[in-house]
Amino acid sequence: MKRKYILGALSAILLLAALFYFYGGSQVPSGQPALRTLTSLNVAEVRDEFNAAKADTRVLLLLSPT
Repeated sequence: MKRKYILGALSAILLLAALFYFYGGSQVPSGQPALRTLTSLNVAEVRDEFNAAKADTRVLLLLSPT
């Protein structure tokens, strides 16, 4: 019975740690613009910024939860 409680507590701690890791925010190096979330409201703004940086290295990372 004690083992069941320990495993449950460890599972809950691992779940909370994973949630914090993925949804707890992020930091970027100094001098780098903040990370952005692409929404239907800012697609044009992100596209314009991406196209304006033609001479720079550009990376667009799309992640899907599936």
